[in-house]
Amino acid sequence: RSAEMAKLTQLIDNEVFRAYATYATIVLLKMMLMSLVTAYFRITRKAFANPEDTASFGKGESAKKYLRSDPDVERVRRGHLNDLENIVPFLGIGLLYALSGPELSTALLHFRIFAGARVAHTLAYLIPLPQPGRGLSWAVGYAVTISMAYKVLKVAYL
Repeated sequence: RSAEMAKLTQLIDNEVFRAYATYATIVLLKMMLMSLVTAYFRITRKAFANPEDTASFGKGESAKKYLRSDPDVERVRRGHLNDLENIVPFLGIGLLYALSGPELSTALLHFRIFAGARVAHTLAYLIPLPQPGRGLSWAVGYAVTISMAYKVLKVAYL
């Protein structure tokens, strides 16, 4: 059992793993923030998805008008869904990458570019910025994840 604890301690002492943990936390917090932004837009636009959410604005028929879709709310939701589609794979592949023994400088480059691309993508969605800004920020983050996956497979099979 003490050997297992030593391995865990070694992992925590690994600079690449600590960098991964830091940037994974940053992008997870950014993704969680999108839930609050969605709630903010729902409240300020008075556009709710569930009848119980309209209780503060009236009862019965008068509350039904708040059960609606709003373009701003949907834009935020699409940005949040895009985070789920991209951050979740980063978490798994990034962890495997961090454990594959990359150079710290290369790993930091991957992690920082991914985190920056996700922040840029969110800003491009929320502002909104004209294309190709959002598309490019998505592509950069996606390419980083593919690059890490390639490195993991290369280490595992070559």
